[in-house]
Amino acid sequence: MVLVQPEKITEFTQQGWWGSQTVWSLFGKNLHERPDAEAVVDAPNRAEFGHGVPRRLRWRDLAAEVDCLCLVLLEQHIRRDDIVVMMLPNCVEQFAVYLACARLGVVVTPVPVQYREHELEHILRLTEAVAVFTFTHIGRPGHEHMAAAMFCGLQGHHPSLRTVLAWGDDAVDGVVHLGNTAAGPLNPEQAHAVQQAEQDAAVTANDVFTICWTSGTEAAPKGVPRSHNEWLIIPPSIIEAGSLPAQARLLNPFPLVNMSGISSAFATWLVLGGTVVQHHPFSLPVFLQQLREERIDYTVAPPAILNMLLHNESLLEGIDFKRLSRIGSGSAPLSEWMVRGFAEKYGVQIINYFGSNEGAALTGSDLDIPDPALRAQYFPRAGVPGLTWRISTTRKIRTRLVDLDTGDDILEPGRPGELRFAGPTVFSGYYRAPAMSQRAFDTQGYYCTGDLFEIAGDKSQYYRYVGRSKDLVIRGGMNISSEEIEGLLSACPGVREVAVVGVPDQVMGEKLCACVAMAEGHLLQLKDLVDYLRDEQHIAAFKLPEYLLPVSALPRNPVGKVLKRELREQARALAPHLP
Repeated sequence: MVLVQPEKITEFTQQGWWGSQTVWSLFGKNLHERPDAEAVVDAPNRAEFGHGVPRRLRWRDLAAEVDCLCLVLLEQHIRRDDIVVMMLPNCVEQFAVYLACARLGVVVTPVPVQYREHELEHILRLTEAVAVFTFTHIGRPGHEHMAAAMFCGLQGHHPSLRTVLAWGDDAVDGVVHLGNTAAGPLNPEQAHAVQQAEQDAAVTANDVFTICWTSGTEAAPKGVPRSHNEWLIIPPSIIEAGSLPAQARLLNPFPLVNMSGISSAFATWLVLGGTVVQHHPFSLPVFLQQLREERIDYTVAPPAILNMLLHNESLLEGIDFKRLSRIGSGSAPLSEWMVRGFAEKYGVQIINYFGSNEGAALTGSDLDIPDPALRAQYFPRAGVPGLTWRISTTRKIRTRLVDLDTGDDILEPGRPGELRFAGPTVFSGYYRAPAMSQRAFDTQGYYCTGDLFEIAGDKSQYYRYVGRSKDLVIRGGMNISSEEIEGLLSACPGVREVAVVGVPDQVMGEKLCACVAMAEGHLLQLKDLVDYLRDEQHIAAFKLPEYLLPVSALPRNPVGKVLKRELREQARALAPHLP
């Protein structure tokens, strides 16, 4: 399945930015060079969120699991260009699924473990996925999400979904139980069948590898296809910014389902031939234990966590900061105090990232912005003629800042505009959504991020993030469409009209607030809204509102547009401990 336009393939291949290497061929190279080296490691608390005991797999062990999964795919008549859903917590099995599918040309569409029927109905309908990889249950005992059974329940509405494949100790009717996929090597006949299927698939670097999901202003998630080339163009910026050596050990606390996780803990892992130590769900004691015990070279963490650690320096005792000399962060503004504090006290450089599933990305590293105070708030004006930066990706992309009212390019400091991207990191369009794809790009072919920046710096050399033009709430790095939640709540009994806004939060970045004008005779509580969304609409838990702002009527301008700025100001007062 090739969805990239031929002219893009020609241009970026001629530039030397895209090549012929695939995810599977890169894995084969590492397997040949380091068969007995450690490749992937489970979190020590695996039993708290999934089935089985924590495992540590060498490259040869992982290859054996891939062989077995390839055989499973063939036995289930899953072939090149078929789409499979993967709902798994961070675990070693994710790597086997990605690699087996990459080998046979099967497209993986990974989904967060928080997703429920509401989100999955749309994804299954759009992709016509033929199978699912999951666990029988996900979550700690007593609070399990019965993932495999949920997908079995969805099969009746989605005839394309033929097979539910699951690891787990519980027998579930209608589920293909995977058990221990590394029970033993394939026999000669099985090995030949897998090799023949690999040859028949003839996967190229421009074939789609994944379809990840992003939430924008539209009510439904949007599928973002990315090819092998589109993934493998990302690691150089991470490797350079993190000063990562070959065979580096990476600690991954991000879900391995989108740009944040896959770029840093899968694509970069393959390029480095390193080791990924998995982490799930975020637990500070476990995270710190892994930093101490696993000889970590690089990790990422939300700004709020880094702030808290610097306020409680006893928690950082025993961590080898000579080895862990750089930590990535982003998805919310960084504190100058935090960036400077890690540099001065521990010699650790905090890397400031901005990015999206669509491939729009900026990297603020000490290589290009040595001053921690500047790095906390600025990014290089990448891809702008006349400005040169050390991170190589800045020489491959192009950016422009556009006035949304006039459409003019902004070239002077202090004037906010929408940041737009073009280049080999940027996707080609949303999956089976031509109208949304057309709206996503301007007439010059630049992807419109919906994020507002302004030009800054003594030489106009930086971008500074100033806000969003799209109506999104970003909670813990997860995008939530206000329109989606508003559409669902508008059908809730007792709701006359509703608007959803974000409330600043020191840990999660933002939390959801439902601003509700209630129907006559109704007095709703927050619990009523949460119960309705969870029990009637079956939405993911991270999308549930955590504040309720009752209003007599939604404030509107003369043409009827809801004034969300006023609602945000009112809702901000509901949050505790905000300055």
